[in-house]
Formats: sequence, C-alpha cells, structure tokens
Amino acid sequence: MNKAASLRAALEAALPYLLDDPDRLVMFIDAGQVAAGMGGPSFEYRYTLTIGLLDFNLHPDEVMIPLLRWLRANEPALLQNPDKAREAIAFEAEILNHAAYDLRLQVKLTERVKVTISGDECVAEHLPEPKP
Repeated sequence: MNKAASLRAALEAALPYLLDDPDRLVMFIDAGQVAAGMGGPSFEYRYTLTIGLLDFNLHPDEVMIPLLRWLRANEPALLQNPDKAREAIAFEAEILNHAAYDLRLQVKLTERVKVTISGDECVAEHLPEPKP
C-alpha cells in the first residue's frame, strides 16, 4: 500500500523523536477491502491505517499537524466532506508515566489502482488523488 509508506516517511520527517529509534513508529492495516466493479479490471483499496507511536513524549499537536497536512495532500476527500472530516482521525492513548504515552491513531484511506490488460500482461498503476 503506497499511502502507508508515504505517510510513514512524512511522520518520520516531522517527528525528531523517531531519529534515535524509528521502531517507535508502527503501522498496520485493519479492515481492508478491495472495491471492484464488473466494468473493468481497475479497483480501489479501502482500509483503516493504524499508526502507533510508542513511548511518545511530545504534545499530540506534534503528530496531528503533519498528519493533517499529509491528509490534505494525499486523501483530500476525507477532509472536504464535513461529516467525514469530523471523524477523519480516531485516537487512543495509554499513559505510561508522567512523561510518555503510547498513542494510537486510525485513519481511513483509499488507493485507486488502474489496471491495463495487454494480451496476457496486466499492468497496475496507482493513481494520484483527483484534483479538487
């Protein structure tokens, strides 16, 4: 999934606490689906990306701001619809001590894949987000 890797790179660049230990950032995909129609071979991935920040010792703003910036560029439909925007990011925190906590974020993402068939060969192209 391309968006998960892209978001990971954006968060690693924005959060200096990950420089010493990048394994403090964990990601996994929940509730994945493939949406496909009978009209052609193209499809869309739909999934919830869970982001875990372990031993996080910064203010939550430090992750929310880069996450929202990334969403505006890479998943704009999520923020353009007021009903979806209210539920764009779910989070939980487990307070470990007075200075650190584990933070879990969940974001629903989509990725469109255009599939072209030429003879026996299938070529998949991950499409960028449509322009607003």
